[in-house]
Amino acid sequence: MPEIAEAARIVHFLKTHLVGKRIKVAKAIDDASVFGKVGTTGDAVANALTGKEVVGAGSQGKYFWLVLDSAPHPVMHFGMTGWMHIRGMRTGYTNYYNKLKPEEADAWPPKYWKFQLETDSNPKVEVAFTDPRRFGRVRLVDCPGASIRKHSPLVENGPDPVVDADTTFTEAYFLSTLHKRHVPIKALLLDQAFISGIGNWVGDEVLFNARLHPEQYCDEFSDAQMKTLYKSIRYVCKTAVDLLGDSDRFPADWLFQHRWGKGSKGSVAQLPNGEKLAFLTVGGRTSCFAPALQKKSGNVAPGIKEELLVVKEEKPKKTAAPKKEPTKKAAAAEKKETGQKRKRGAIKEEVDQDNESEDEKSSLKSIPKKGAASKKTKTEPEPAKKAAKPAAKPAPKAAAKPAAKPAAKETPVANTSRRRSTRLSMS
Repeated sequence: MPEIAEAARIVHFLKTHLVGKRIKVAKAIDDASVFGKVGTTGDAVANALTGKEVVGAGSQGKYFWLVLDSAPHPVMHFGMTGWMHIRGMRTGYTNYYNKLKPEEADAWPPKYWKFQLETDSNPKVEVAFTDPRRFGRVRLVDCPGASIRKHSPLVENGPDPVVDADTTFTEAYFLSTLHKRHVPIKALLLDQAFISGIGNWVGDEVLFNARLHPEQYCDEFSDAQMKTLYKSIRYVCKTAVDLLGDSDRFPADWLFQHRWGKGSKGSVAQLPNGEKLAFLTVGGRTSCFAPALQKKSGNVAPGIKEELLVVKEEKPKKTAAPKKEPTKKAAAAEKKETGQKRKRGAIKEEVDQDNESEDEKSSLKSIPKKGAASKKTKTEPEPAKKAAKPAAKPAPKAAAKPAAKPAAKETPVANTSRRRSTRLSMS
């Protein structure tokens, strides 16, 4: 999700390429989420932009806006996947464009656009707001341009740690808030009513830099720790904004460079000095931290689930223990088979079919398996077996011809012969 650095990045591009120019044409799609959920429409935004001169641009935390030469002014939020594009240049990050198909990277208008505009300058500037998942918001604020921050939604948000570093975001303001609240520090940092612009990765980076545990209650840090945290917020946010959110230029010792599961296959993610990283989750919030460096110095929120940050491919390692199962199953099967053979009264000596002659193999194939013995005895009798028992079958046949009653008496003999044949065929 775009955070303070991404909003500052897009404002940089808007100030450089759009401010000072007049909008000749503006178009918008009537999206019920992007526009409708903040009380406006695509047509209203297009009408508000058309013919206006852009006299300024600004940001507060995750929000940014354009100041037009007359009200109303568009105030925007990227949500999860929103972005602002300028035709002919790459306003996003390299990773963003790498995920697009070649034909989509430079297509205009860009895919998933919500509104677009072009200036009357020469050369003209074309700008478009996109949002695939439609969690972004574009609203109109009807007030003088200088008063945008005094109106909703900006007035409900806390100070920006970069823009307001020398005015409202003071150390006194920060410390007094920590003393008044009793919540996990990570949750407090994500509260936009307290500080504008800090999201998940920035919050983790701030706490890592300050060496504080993310789930310790905010009012249980010492004054020295609180002051260190305040300085860490200013340092991390200002550095990220100054670098326009370009992570390739972030300091090498930042958690950001290692929190995404980087490392060799089979290893737990770690810092260059060998310190292992872990994830913990409490109350639906997930944090990445270094347990050996960010130790608890007070009480932490209950219900924390902690696990090492492992490369995704390493999850199957958990199946290492069940490898013994095939051995147990094989032993059980062998034991069962041996018992069956003993019950049948004869244990057949193991035969290595790979070393048998072709004649021996064919004879082995003719031996019926359990459950199919009776069928093979009836349909595929072996000559050798008939010769082995010459008197067994003729006896009942001879007795059956003189009279019906003797034949009936001899029936059990025939059945006995089948049982004996079955035992032989299964031995």
